[in-house]
Amino acid sequence: MFDISFADKISRAYTRSCKALCHELDIPQTAFDILMFLANHPEYKSARDIVEIRRIKANLVSINVDRLVQEGLLVRCEVAHDRRKVELKLTEKAAPIVEKGRAVQAQFIDTLLQGIDEPTLAAFRAALMQMEKNINHTEA
Repeated sequence: MFDISFADKISRAYTRSCKALCHELDIPQTAFDILMFLANHPEYKSARDIVEIRRIKANLVSINVDRLVQEGLLVRCEVAHDRRKVELKLTEKAAPIVEKGRAVQAQFIDTLLQGIDEPTLAAFRAALMQMEKNINHTEA
C-alpha cells in the first residue's frame, strides 16, 4: 500500500506547476482551477458542481466565480426550464487562459508519468477503470 499522503503530494505538486502561470495571468489558483474544471469537464456547469466534484469550499467558489464574471472570463446563464439554476459558461476571453492551462496540465502529466513504460501505464489505466467500475457497482 502506498503512503496515504500520496494524493496530497500530487495536489501540491500540481499547484506548484501552476504557480508561474497563475502569477503571469494575475489569477488566484482557485480561480484558475475553476476555469480549468469548467473547460475540461463541460458536462459540469454550475457552482454546485464545482463544490461537489472539485471539492472547493462554497465560499471560495462564490468569491472566485464573481471575480471571473467581473473580469469577463465567465458568464452566468439562467437555465430555461428551471430559473433557480444558473449555468456558468466560459467566454472567448477565457480561451487563451484555458489553452495555456492545458499546456501546463499536459506538462504536469508528462512529469508524473516520466519513466513509466507503456505496458505498465496500460495496466495502471486498466486498474483505474476497474476500480471505477467497482465504485459504480457499490453506488447502485
